[in-house]
Amino acid sequence: MFRVWGRIIKDNHLIKDTVICIDDISLSRTAKVYKALDDMCYELDLSRPIWLNKNKEHFKKTARTRFTQDNFIDTIEFDYLDFRVIEEDSYF
Repeated sequence: MFRVWGRIIKDNHLIKDTVICIDDISLSRTAKVYKALDDMCYELDLSRPIWLNKNKEHFKKTARTRFTQDNFIDTIEFDYLDFRVIEEDSYF
């Protein structure tokens, strides 16, 4: 199973959070990440953020990133959306 935790943070306080699970093993890791972000934004009623190069590089290194106002076309009412992979598929 592939699970991602999304948290909306404002003034260092958790406003909302959700965990998205992707069970489709036929998808690539990249497809799972994009699907999880889409599902998360739908559940949290957010517009979908834009992946900037800094987000891609940070995500490759740490499996997490933050989406700030720079990533959204719409004005957001929070400081950032924290996007973090908490469980990867394991193939034994």
